[in-house]
Amino acid sequence: MSKPTSNKPAHNRLEHFPINIFALIMGLGGFGIATHKLETTLGWTDTLSMAAVIFASGMFLFLLAIYLLKLVRYPAAVRAEWNHPIKLSFFPAISISMLILSICFLAINKQLSLWVWINGATIQLITALSVIRYWIKQAHFKEQHLNPAWFIPAVGNILVPVAGMAHGFTEISWFFFSFGLLFWIILQAIIFNRLIFHTPLPERLLPTLFILIAPPAVGFLSYTTLTNATTIDPFAHFLYYASFLFFLLLATKFNLLAKLKFGLPWWAYSFPMAALTMASFKFYELSGLAYMKTTGIALYGITGVLIFILLLNTLKAAMQGKICVPE
Repeated sequence: MSKPTSNKPAHNRLEHFPINIFALIMGLGGFGIATHKLETTLGWTDTLSMAAVIFASGMFLFLLAIYLLKLVRYPAAVRAEWNHPIKLSFFPAISISMLILSICFLAINKQLSLWVWINGATIQLITALSVIRYWIKQAHFKEQHLNPAWFIPAVGNILVPVAGMAHGFTEISWFFFSFGLLFWIILQAIIFNRLIFHTPLPERLLPTLFILIAPPAVGFLSYTTLTNATTIDPFAHFLYYASFLFFLLLATKFNLLAKLKFGLPWWAYSFPMAALTMASFKFYELSGLAYMKTTGIALYGITGVLIFILLLNTLKAAMQGKICVPE
């Protein structure tokens, strides 16, 4: 007697390799930078940060190779992600990952950092403009499609000056900073309008709320770099404490967030927490305030535990075949 056949459709794992997986690199790279900040603050050697950067770089090359293979073999699947109102926003996560890695490489190899920064900034500009153009021309997006992941394409530009200034690109850095800051203001308003007056975010997208922490934290890092700050001026105060406010606000939702079923969107927790950690160490560096050093160390501990949990759950999900499957 022949065995009964399953009605469950077969699927190809490569075809369903998700674009939002590059949020993993943003988190790992950000943690590498935060680790370097911790080492500098405490006078440690750079062994831990070096290991974190090597791991993040290797993972980026691995994931990029897989996604390029997907592009070659399943271009229709990539086009479907580009036309998706939520997945579209994650395409610039590739270029933002490159920009984060360019910051990591500053302390290792400045020429490598420059090469990665130039390519990352170029791709970021192209993808950001393409996504914003798509937002404007399309007619099928609804208010329920709007979520904090929309910050990634446009506001992600605010990251460019952190390494850009180290390479001497002053005016280009100011351009990207202005680009990101402008769209932070615009998107912040319409996202809060969506969160307050329209349907709640679906459970799967709730982790993206942590993205609210990132723009002012990264803006603080970029602004103090652009102005070659030696103290904390009023605008720098505003940016840092705006980021910390969002952290406190989301901390009140810890019980809700902790009960969520694991998925790749959980990686949205990682880079914003790393960015706030970096900003705290930078605040301490410029102000000398002891409680900022303590804050940075505490946030680093939280971020480290978070990264460990995310890596463990991602590995577990991959081994169980729960990643790269149809939604």
